[in-house]
Amino acid sequence: MATHFFTGFPGFLGSELVPRMLARASDEQVVCLIQAKFADLAARRVREIEAREPSCAGRIRLVEGDITVPGLGLADLAGLQKEVTEVWHLAAVYDLSVRRSVAMKVNVEGTKNVLDFAEGCAALRRFQYVSTCYVSGKFAGIYREADLGKGQVFNNYYEETKFLAEVEVRERMKRGFPATVYRPAVVVGDSRTGDTQKYDGPYYVMRWLLKQPGVALLPVVGDTHRSRINLVPRDFVTAAITYLSAQDKSLGKTYQLADPEPLTIDEVLTAVAKATGRITVRVPLPVSVAKAAIDWVPGVYKLMQIPSSTIDYFIHPTYYDCANTRADLAGTGIEVPPLRSYLPTLVSFMRVHPELSSEAMV
Repeated sequence: MATHFFTGFPGFLGSELVPRMLARASDEQVVCLIQAKFADLAARRVREIEAREPSCAGRIRLVEGDITVPGLGLADLAGLQKEVTEVWHLAAVYDLSVRRSVAMKVNVEGTKNVLDFAEGCAALRRFQYVSTCYVSGKFAGIYREADLGKGQVFNNYYEETKFLAEVEVRERMKRGFPATVYRPAVVVGDSRTGDTQKYDGPYYVMRWLLKQPGVALLPVVGDTHRSRINLVPRDFVTAAITYLSAQDKSLGKTYQLADPEPLTIDEVLTAVAKATGRITVRVPLPVSVAKAAIDWVPGVYKLMQIPSSTIDYFIHPTYYDCANTRADLAGTGIEVPPLRSYLPTLVSFMRVHPELSSEAMV
């Protein structure tokens, strides 16, 4: 029997990947490492999965622990290391405004601790690691799947620490450690249902427009006809990882799970305006002015609810090459759907679920 060990449950991607893993074979099971404070949420998520997918019943086990401590705080470390055959590391602080001390502890030290745990698993077949395209930082130009250190600087500590974590994974891979790296772009809700766990990234713009009447003011920065933002729905990301993780050819590779033809900021804003039913009046602002207004002018952030850290992604200079992803998914039917085709679904979900926030699970 294969045992998959997951971090990052009951998070956004983990909650979808767990049932997908169990669907691959009836004799596989999943052990999810959870923080004590998320125990109730995790148990509820397991019940939801089992109700939706009866074949998963009794095959998901929750164990409490903490990736930030050696041994992951596991009560039965040795027992799990004898049992686990595949480790899935998704846990991270997904917050552009995170303090460096927190990001280093969770994203970097946490990854080292999970790697150490995996190296102690006698029957380990694969370490499946979810990184991010934004290890690229502010690199200007084409960033390829084989790239990592390119002399880039970073917009925030999230990017920097995810880069440092992937460096650690890659260093162990050089020594023969069996791993595959997945780098999603900006992940939004499910393209079929709109389902998401929090409203960040492009949702800030959608929420801002929905707060206004038919004619809405929309501050913009940079050259909107030149800059692009790379958005991918959760169902594409999880379907791609599910398929690629089971292929022998994916061992040792890095996959950028990004849109190979991302829209320009102008095209995205036009599509969002249409999906929200708004006529927008764009107000061009220098980047420095836009960020300073949010951070320092009383009432601006409270009104707009758009963090200044988000502004950098509207002038992002990087294009993500997806050669490995496109080649190894060829013929599977797994591909990024056009953003315009599912934006109305994301907006509809927001209208029905205004209670969701932009807070990260930490």
